[in-house]
Amino acid sequence: MSQLDTIEHQTGDDPGTTLIVLHGLGADGNDFVPFVRELDLRALGAVRFVFPNAPTMPVTINGGYVMRAWYDILGADLARREDEAGLRASQQQVAALIDSERERGVPANRIVLSGFSQGCAMSLMTGLRYPERLGGIAGLSGYLPLADRLEAERHDANRLVPIFQAHGSSDGVIPISRALATRDALKVQGYDVEWHEYPMQHSVCAQEVADLNAWLLRVLG
Repeated sequence: MSQLDTIEHQTGDDPGTTLIVLHGLGADGNDFVPFVRELDLRALGAVRFVFPNAPTMPVTINGGYVMRAWYDILGADLARREDEAGLRASQQQVAALIDSERERGVPANRIVLSGFSQGCAMSLMTGLRYPERLGGIAGLSGYLPLADRLEAERHDANRLVPIFQAHGSSDGVIPISRALATRDALKVQGYDVEWHEYPMQHSVCAQEVADLNAWLLRVLG
């Protein structure tokens, strides 16, 4: 399994907290560097931000065009036809990133896994299966893939992990109904989900950044 290429930014020496940010389909690790510059996490001490680049692959729904993707999108119905092999391969790579941060001295409960769109999907899929308690999972404009496998595959270590979930009410890429179904499925299984909805499309807004900032300070403070 190849190691993911990453971009890193630290707010100080010897960070004791890590925020891993997974980009969406066709983007790369640079996509969310400006986003985290809007966060004010000084109260947490030095923080390391890790922005991995997804591997490149042909994406079926885009005519087989090769782009950065965490998994293939086989069709418009995201739930009915899922690229399980691609999802599980990326899950291993994202879990290895968490392992790497722990080896660098950041405890698992000070690591937050976050992402946008496909990155949200990978954050939820990986974080809920990870064998050590994480600091939190933040999912923006995405959904839970392989949802019918979660109950059997989730790890008890993250049964109580706090989850931040946010979505645009007019998202034309991933309909909000899919995000609401994810929220409800997580709540049924006992997860602590903080839900936010914004009047936007498949994007990020200033209020979302502020809400995420407050959540990060609360769950890591």
